[in-house]
This record gives sequence, structure tokens and C-alpha cells, in this order.
Amino acid sequence: VYNFIQTFSDSEQKRTDSLALIELMRDISGHEPYMWGPSIVGFGNYHYKYDSGHEGIAPLIGFSPRKAAISLYVFTGLEEHKDLLNGLGKFKMGKACIYVNKLSDIDLLKLELLMRESIQYLQKKYGNK
Repeated sequence: VYNFIQTFSDSEQKRTDSLALIELMRDISGHEPYMWGPSIVGFGNYHYKYDSGHEGIAPLIGFSPRKAAISLYVFTGLEEHKDLLNGLGKFKMGKACIYVNKLSDIDLLKLELLMRESIQYLQKKYGNK
């Protein structure tokens, strides 16, 4: 994980923010960081299975210090959780991915709440891992 951060992050700011995210996500999730594929740092995991029969394993939360922005995998994407984004700060949204340029653009206490709620939801829906 740390080698990935040093080599993949394209700026000192992203390296610093990535190291801060590792500490924060470790504290919130209670899991050590691990590489999820070639470019995502994940914490914990859960096994999902959709009604369609598609299933897999995904990290509870994670991030990637991509070139355009830091991708935060901390949001369920569900309508009932959208209120958790209020007051988060300056970010862009994908379907369930949050993109930030730097951590100082967002409220870390709001991010912490978002992560806790997402983990709680995933563990309740898919089982505790």
C-alpha cells in the first residue's frame, strides 16, 4: 500500500492526503489497508449478491489517488443516504464515487460520518466482515 502511494500519487499533496486517508479509514473501519486491484486502497470487505445473480467481493470503504482527483469509495449511492453529503464540501459525484481534489476541500467530520453510515449499512445488508 505505501509503495503504491509513493509511486502512483502524482503530487506531494496527493501523497500527504493519501496517508491521512489511510489513517482515517483504518480508524473508522477497524481494518488494515490492502490493495484492491492495481489502484484502489481498500479497508475490510463484504460479499454482495444482487437479485440478478451477480455477486462478488468489494471493500467496505476505500480510495484511489487518481490523476484527475482522489476517488473516495465511501458512499452507497442510495437515495436515502444522499443527505449525508450535505455540508461535505467541494466534491464531484459519480454514481457512488466521490471525487475530491484535496482533503482540505471537504469537511473531514462529515466524511467520517459518511464512512461510518456506509459501513454500518453494508454490514447490516451483507453481513459483518
